[in-house]
This record gives sequence, C-alpha cells and structure tokens, in this order.
Amino acid sequence: MTSQDLYPVSRLAAVQEATAASGLDALLLTPGPDLRYVSGYQALPLERLTCLVVPAAGEPYMMVPRLELPAAQASPASRLGLEFVAWDETDDPYEIAAKRLGPAAKVGLADRMWAMASLRFRSAMPGTEQVLAGSVLRELRMRKSPAEVEALRQAGEAIDAVHRQVPGFLRPGRTEREVGRDIAEAILAAGHETVDFVIVASGPNGASPHHELSDRVIQAGEPVVVDIGGQLHNGYCSDSTRNYCIGEPPAEYAAFFEVLRRAQDAACAAVRPGVSCESIDAAAREVIAEAGYGELFIHRTGHGIGIETHEEPYIVAGNDEPMEPGFAFSVEPGIYRAGAHGARIEDILVCTESGGLRLNNTPRDLVVV
Repeated sequence: MTSQDLYPVSRLAAVQEATAASGLDALLLTPGPDLRYVSGYQALPLERLTCLVVPAAGEPYMMVPRLELPAAQASPASRLGLEFVAWDETDDPYEIAAKRLGPAAKVGLADRMWAMASLRFRSAMPGTEQVLAGSVLRELRMRKSPAEVEALRQAGEAIDAVHRQVPGFLRPGRTEREVGRDIAEAILAAGHETVDFVIVASGPNGASPHHELSDRVIQAGEPVVVDIGGQLHNGYCSDSTRNYCIGEPPAEYAAFFEVLRRAQDAACAAVRPGVSCESIDAAAREVIAEAGYGELFIHRTGHGIGIETHEEPYIVAGNDEPMEPGFAFSVEPGIYRAGAHGARIEDILVCTESGGLRLNNTPRDLVVV
C-alpha cells in the first residue's frame, strides 16, 4: 500500500466537486488533518502560511513559504498537478491568496486552522463569510476507502502488539509514569511514527476516563485501565483500551467488568448498514443501565477514527446518522466508580455490508497479571 492508495489524485477533484455542491466558493486548508487528507502533505504548522486553496471553479493552488517549497514539492501533493505559489518573507500571503481567489461570498476554513490565520484571512477578505471546511469534507472523510481500512487494520494490529506486552510492564511498586514510558517505547517499536496518548490509570485513577500519567505507585490487587494509541507513518491512527489487574480483582469490580464486556459485545453486534449511530450507543447503554450502573457510564460510546484519533461519526445519543460501509469508529463503553476504580473496553470497528468488523483482536477479558 502506497501513499497513492491512501491519498489518491482523484480526491482533489472530489473535494472540488463537493465544494461547488455545498455553495462555498472555496476551501482554504492550512496544515493539519484536512490538508493531509486532501493532498497527502503533512506540512509543518508554522506562523508562515501554507494553504491549499481549492476553489469551487478554477485551478487549485498551494501557498507555501519559499523556504518550505522543497518540502512541499517532495510531498505527495506534487502528484496533484498543483501550482505551488511561493511567497517571500516581505510578502503578505493572505493578500496574495485573496487576490488570486477573487471575489468570494463564503469560504470553508480548515477545522484546525489557527485563529491567527483565520483572522488574517478575515482581514484580507472582509466581505467573505467564513465557515468550517468540515461541512464539506466530513462526507468524504467518514467513508473510508479500502486502502484506508487496510491502513486502520495495520494500525490496529500494531497497537494490539503493544497490549500483548503490557502485562510484562505491570507489577506492584512501579509508578504509572514508569509503565507509561515503557508503553510509549513499545508503541514506536511496533511501527507507529508518533505516540498520541498513553493512559495508565491504576486503582481510583481508573475512574477518570482521560487520566494523565502520574507518579502514583501501582498496588497489588488493583485494576489498571490502559488506553493507548498512536499514528502510523501513513497518517492513520490506532486506539485501543484493555483492562488489567495486579492479582485477583475485587469482587465488585469483577461483577461490573462482566457487565461492561457484555455491553461492548452488544454494541459491536448492533453495527450494520442503515442503523443509526445513536442506536449503537443505546445498545451498550441498555446493558449497563439494566445492571444498575447507568449513571456510571459518563461518556459517548465511540468516535470516528482515521487520520485523526477523534473524527466523525460520533457514536452518541442524538446522532441519527445511518451507518454506511466504510464508517470506522471506536466502541468503548465504560463504567467508572469515583474514588474506587473504573474500566473501559475499546475496539476500532469498520462497518461492512455484513456488519461490524473489529480491527483490534487482543482478548477483551480482564487480564490478571
């Protein structure tokens, strides 16, 4: 699988067509996931403007600082037939971009554009309404191509390899930070280019879903939530949560973990084309609520994943978007008892014509170390 498979030349034309259909005059894509999705270029986010301008009609072009021109030309964006408009240190690139674009009633700005760039574009185009480019790109980014699904499968395989090593890192007397350092090294060794996050939440810290690594010493008899992910060199992300216990778990914990495992299975089984995102959330939530833990499930069931760890679609009440083949997302219900412990089981799934395909395949049961 090459960058041409993941970032095909045809994508730019599809984005331009979608831009015209949305009623926008152009998309302005600065460094970040939107720019990488459209062009394959992982540009450095600098105070100097790099911006792919995709007009609804006419030829797209990319504004680049002259000192970044070689990097842009060496990137996958060079395959798109774009004009690279190099600007010098004494130029105003926002004015240049606005002048080349011409009159525009409404433009879409990259969802992760810095406020500095947004305000500079506003000054350069004072009569132009600004909206999020995500209103156009979401429809494309949600529907993963076979190459993207393969990239996510590889990411899932890589993070599974790390979870298989975690029991060897966990033992009484070690701190969360020490374990987290070992896991981060293993994430890179497993083929990731970057470590996006490492959560090692022991004992009562497990009740905080986004707990940061701390110097807390892990004790015998404690459960530990390990949620980890990174980004492969091709830009696609991994994300998986498993649960461990240092010795036999407390009885109450073992009881609600079994409920959680059934809830995650129920949500995964509910995945198929045509069902709503919120119905998958409801499938997990119903199992947990019936067992009396409903108030302890405090977050959505999942999030989309691709070149960002969190992207659309979101698996949450109120999202009636119907599932389609190619949607990729997490299923990660959790139960959290403040001051005591918590647990979360997370897999990445892809919706296929026949149902949900799990991309994480390590055991989901509680691992006793």
